[in-house]
Amino acid sequence: MKLLLKNGNVIDYKNKLNDKYDILIEDDKIVKVEKDINETVDKEIDCTNLNIIPGMIDVHCHLREPGGEHKETIETGSKSAVAGGFTTICPMPNTKPTPDNVETLTYIINEAKRVNLCNVLPYASVSKGEKGEELVDFEELKKAGAIAFSDDGMPVVNSRMMREAMIEADKLGTFVASHCEEKSVSAGAINAGPVADKLGVQGVLPEAEEIMAAREIVISETNGVRGHICHISTKTSKDMIRDAKKRGVKITCETCPHYFTFTVDEVLKSGTNAKMNPPLREEKDRQAIIEGLKEGTIDCIITDHAPHAETEKNVELSKAPNGIIGFETALPAEIMNLVDPGHIDYLNLVRLTSYTPSKLLHIDNERGCIEAGKMADITIFDPNEEYVYTKEMIVSKSKNSPFIGKTLKGKVKYTIVNGRVVYEG
Repeated sequence: MKLLLKNGNVIDYKNKLNDKYDILIEDDKIVKVEKDINETVDKEIDCTNLNIIPGMIDVHCHLREPGGEHKETIETGSKSAVAGGFTTICPMPNTKPTPDNVETLTYIINEAKRVNLCNVLPYASVSKGEKGEELVDFEELKKAGAIAFSDDGMPVVNSRMMREAMIEADKLGTFVASHCEEKSVSAGAINAGPVADKLGVQGVLPEAEEIMAAREIVISETNGVRGHICHISTKTSKDMIRDAKKRGVKITCETCPHYFTFTVDEVLKSGTNAKMNPPLREEKDRQAIIEGLKEGTIDCIITDHAPHAETEKNVELSKAPNGIIGFETALPAEIMNLVDPGHIDYLNLVRLTSYTPSKLLHIDNERGCIEAGKMADITIFDPNEEYVYTKEMIVSKSKNSPFIGKTLKGKVKYTIVNGRVVYEG
């Protein structure tokens, strides 16, 4: 099968491409990236006025299966992911049962292969049942296909256990992704402050994230091992990670589109569809997250796609579960809040969404760039198309999004995974 992409603006961070090129794909590989390719092919796509980037990689999402199929399944989540331009996704292990064993992990991997839409590289849990009491067999789960380890959704409270986990993962050439939440100060519904006071709900203190982020930095620095901090949302977290990196600490981190798009004020408009963990913060934090993306402190943008059924979200704020869906709105949020205002250019957006994620996951030998010989994972989008995002448009099984009813800019037109067009919009 030969596929030719014609006349698109190819943007690739690794090779510093940002110009009009044609791309020839044969079977699952990129064969040529040249100015004008004229060859007989099975399918040709005219990409005039469209941007072509390496397939986006989401290092942190939730697919809910097994155990939460009323919210999302591996199949519905994969459909949502490719609709948003993602070619590789890494689901977190807070499922029921948890992939703390080879059998459950293998089920997730095999179901993703059956669905056959995007590359699904699952996490295994750090502790058995995510209970924080006993570590899993890291080596066995890594061999079975775990991309990395996390108890996301739950913090690893025991510092000795986290130290052992980070050291063990580092030995295996992978990492622990830390959900930073100091439970003794994390109770609450939304960020502590005037909005929480106005709504009469308990506020989550920002220290809940920051104290645990500081702990992971200390463990990483003292032991010379890699650490990864999930979904940072505060200025203090960003500043601590920036300073640690300057000292040579092997720490990496991620953030989500909602932390550079919204502040806690969005809760007044979107209610429980703007409730997540960590919560939306203040404007100073939003600006700090943008600065962290610009300066390179924050390594990648993830969605933390967290589906919940409408009946679960349609309750009072203090009782609603945390989390929003994010696959289908990530790219528009990035265009509107990072690229269009001039905070970063498209080359650096590709760095944050494709190139660096591929390096973090050690899949950069095959993915994360556009060049001959690499796997043909490609996202093609119209950077200028505007539309109102409606509930009816949502591909995900769940509809919990603060972007509903808002005008978005940037529309995925094609998603190509391993040389196959898996989405056309």
